[in-house]
Amino acid sequence: MELQGLHGQVVDRIGRSLAAEEIRAGQVLRLEDVQERYGVSRTVAREAVRVLESKRVVTSRPRVGITVRPLAEWNLYDPQIIRWRLASPAREAQLRELAELRAAVEPSAAALAASGAAPEARAALAGHARAMADAARAGDRGAFVAADAAFHRALLTASGNGMFAQLAEVTEELLVARRELALMPPDLDMAAVDRHREVAEAVAEGRPADAAQAVVRIVDAAHDEVERLLHGGGPCAYRR
Repeated sequence: MELQGLHGQVVDRIGRSLAAEEIRAGQVLRLEDVQERYGVSRTVAREAVRVLESKRVVTSRPRVGITVRPLAEWNLYDPQIIRWRLASPAREAQLRELAELRAAVEPSAAALAASGAAPEARAALAGHARAMADAARAGDRGAFVAADAAFHRALLTASGNGMFAQLAEVTEELLVARRELALMPPDLDMAAVDRHREVAEAVAEGRPADAAQAVVRIVDAAHDEVERLLHGGGPCAYRR
């Protein structure tokens, strides 16, 4: 859930500084430093620190202060932390990690969905694939990304594995980031739609191996796109 209000703005500003290593691991801040740096009251500063503690980004101890934790200790699945890293010089590492996570999880989720998803879950996948096709034909990037994110959320949920389902927000951050970071090309690729349709059909027809392989094709295309971006190539047709 997006944080609202002044303390939410402070959390976001501090988080972006942390992700960019403008404030480094091991550095100790005082509450007064937060107040002065961001021009807020002690109450707002304390609430912002509390939120950062909940994300495991900092620890706060009496007579010690606010200590920045190493990146490895952060809650790296937190959508806001993902956004901070995608907006930072660590964007390349975050893109790779997200792509590798998808490759490890989504094929298994597809196989599980094909083995036991409820009829309404199978129908939802087909509906999201149709929405992707409609958006691609209309050239509507926003609608395309929304339908793509909904498809993968539905797939992870249809697996019946609650832990997989909770990774939907992580996948969604990657998909949305492509649009927000201007990583999408002018034209949307219908081949991406066809790959999603293949997944939906395999799930609907109860073909676990085919569903997993179809997702592998989606994830491989995504991985190739990320690697091109990381090595300085321009984005090609949107192939998720």
